[in-house]
Amino acid sequence: GTVFNSWKAMWVVLFDDGIEFYKKKTDSSPKGMIPLKGGSISSLCQDFGKRMFVIKLSTGKKQDHFFQAAFLEERDAWIKDIKRAITCLEAGHKFARKSTRKSIRLSETVDLGALYIAMKNQESGVKELKLEKDKRVFNYCFTGSTVIDWLMANNKTRNRQEGLMLATALLNEGYLQPAGDISKKTVESVSDVTLLDQHDALYYFADSGFYCEGYSSDEDVVWKEEFRGTVVKQGCLLKQGHRRKNWKVRKCILRDDPAYMHYYDPTKGEDYALGSIHLRGSVVTAVEHVQDAKKYDIEGNLFEIITSDETHYFLQAATPTERKEWIQAIQTVAKTGK
Repeated sequence: GTVFNSWKAMWVVLFDDGIEFYKKKTDSSPKGMIPLKGGSISSLCQDFGKRMFVIKLSTGKKQDHFFQAAFLEERDAWIKDIKRAITCLEAGHKFARKSTRKSIRLSETVDLGALYIAMKNQESGVKELKLEKDKRVFNYCFTGSTVIDWLMANNKTRNRQEGLMLATALLNEGYLQPAGDISKKTVESVSDVTLLDQHDALYYFADSGFYCEGYSSDEDVVWKEEFRGTVVKQGCLLKQGHRRKNWKVRKCILRDDPAYMHYYDPTKGEDYALGSIHLRGSVVTAVEHVQDAKKYDIEGNLFEIITSDETHYFLQAATPTERKEWIQAIQTVAKTGK
């Protein structure tokens, strides 16, 4: 915020000559606009009022604006695109990311918004189901094949290849969202067609009641009984993932009796925990180095939790004082909690 210096989640859109930000994605008019001409972009140090992955955007009139990304890769992607937009603006070139309509030759007459409304019709649209995959239960979702089947059955496309193009447009424009590892990895690829015509590729409507139960992306099982404990401490930490070993900001909530620390995506609230760490009998210590952390620019204020079953978790606090406070709180819970 420019007046009270408060932080709020915003829907941010990058154009070729500026950045607009909205209170929510569906708003028709922006809360504000930041011109890019004559501007510059930089990433600040991690310790910015205990906030990490902060981006500083300075305008040509020397006004500074600050944004925070959810994780390192997202911050770097924004910086790369904003820098490119500024460079193109200065050189008089047109900046544009990959166009869905151009890349897959989608007809200009297609109304994706109207198509999305038709797909969401409870009687005649795509049926939202409860599906299980990889020991996880996905609620209010559907498969990629189901999307293509619906498009063909309702004469929206002439064949499955056209259906893939149309479905990819819906995905790229945010009407559909990937659920599960297969569909998410495909979205991250460089292919023009990113929606899969497969029975094991899962998707959901952007504004549906989708949620996932069971194992998180870090393969931690979360049980309802874990949330009975009293909240001892909470705050944002940087956490290393189990699989890809990348680092993401997680909101961590420490509970006692039973002794658990749950972690969440800070942009999505506390309705669903991504995972949990059972702290009874665990060991927590400060560490100076973590393998492969330097390639993500992660240094300092690190600590490690080793659970009773020998599972290792690596986290980073924003400051030395915050690291000390977390270690002391976790040590206490590990000794006294169930």
